[in-house]
Amino acid sequence: MSIVKSENLFFEYEYMDESAEEVKKTHALIGVDIDIKQGEFVAIVGHNGSGKSTFAKHINAILRPTKGKIFVDGMDTADEKKLWNIRQEAGMVFQNPDNQIIGYSIEEDVAFALENIGVESKEMHKRVEDALIAVNMLDLREKSPNNLSGGQKQRVAIAGVLAMKPKCIVLDEPTAMLDPGGRAEVIRTVLELNKKEHVSIILITHYMEEAVDADRIIVMDDGKVAMSGTPKEVFSKTEELINLGLELPPVTKLAYELKKEGLDLEDGIITYDELVKGLKGLKR
Repeated sequence: MSIVKSENLFFEYEYMDESAEEVKKTHALIGVDIDIKQGEFVAIVGHNGSGKSTFAKHINAILRPTKGKIFVDGMDTADEKKLWNIRQEAGMVFQNPDNQIIGYSIEEDVAFALENIGVESKEMHKRVEDALIAVNMLDLREKSPNNLSGGQKQRVAIAGVLAMKPKCIVLDEPTAMLDPGGRAEVIRTVLELNKKEHVSIILITHYMEEAVDADRIIVMDDGKVAMSGTPKEVFSKTEELINLGLELPPVTKLAYELKKEGLDLEDGIITYDELVKGLKGLKR
């Protein structure tokens, strides 16, 4: 069953052209057809301006289509009556965790949205505890979010969304403001949520190495889907990715450079184990 499905999705931004002194329009999404199944971990990648974050904001009905449709768990995002249900089923985690953290303690922060919708006290405490366990933050439940690292803050933001029991979590560039350690921390948490909690994950990122463990990668360019497939399939198309202005994951880039030097390695190497195996298999 589809958790997110777009059909011929278009979106136009309006902007002021100062030189012409008139309002003009530009397409951010052009005929996008994407079908994401329940339980999938899908990474949507692309350079700045490719349309990936614009698509993410349509999932949560922050933006509405100019043309076409997008459905979340079968619900049309254009249906005002379904707005609350859509946002419950597709939780959103943004780039800056400070914008989502408002409580004096981690526990209080995760409980905030549940209090607002009137979840009964016993159920609320269970949900908060389960969410903090899922992101490995239970031991810090009484700590102030202000004293956390960037990666820990983002995990708290994810716990706040997870406590709402969504079927899908959309993460829009969640590691863009983090150091490498924090980035790895968040991606590890996301992977565990997908595998253990069976939550559908839609990860919007321009860090290609973060997409390696996804079930599927969707590459966007100039508002369109340029490529789609498993990580192996997508990273086998190294020349196409480079032409789209995208950085390859470090191990894939190394394998690509070695191939250019004449080493007989397979396409689409995405892990160091694959690279080591390939190098060991070379004829001496």
